[in-house]
Amino acid sequence: MTDDSEKTGTFLVTAADDDAAVLADVDDGQVHTLATNPGVEVGEAIEGTVAPEPPLEVAWQLVDVAERWTISVEESAESPTTLERDVAAEQAVGELTRRERAGIGEIHVLTVAEGETEAAVADVLDDEEGLRSRAARLGVERVIVRSEPGVVSVRYLP
Repeated sequence: MTDDSEKTGTFLVTAADDDAAVLADVDDGQVHTLATNPGVEVGEAIEGTVAPEPPLEVAWQLVDVAERWTISVEESAESPTTLERDVAAEQAVGELTRRERAGIGEIHVLTVAEGETEAAVADVLDDEEGLRSRAARLGVERVIVRSEPGVVSVRYLP
């Protein structure tokens, strides 16, 4: 194994069982199947280094962990904030606005047809891997989806 074959980055655990795990690089999407599970669980983000496992180098091993955290995804009963409602009011149905939060994270505001709000929330929540991947890129631990008729907000929070 050469140092050139190692890869350092932020990875999302997309599958895990007692024997193996799958990590996806949140920046380039490359998938790394670990030959063994070093104790990781689906939904965790890992800042670390993976390297091909000798001698065949067809599977990977997690050789260093700098940081590790679990990312939760939940739907909140709270309505979007005044800012989120104002953003939604300024955009057309189907538009998405991304805003940095004060501090760490992002807020995404999607304007939808009022009758489609529940379906839009369900679609957002169905993409749990995508939500967690973005959260891992942002270095945050929580994804909270809020809604009211015509507005869906996705909050990426520390």
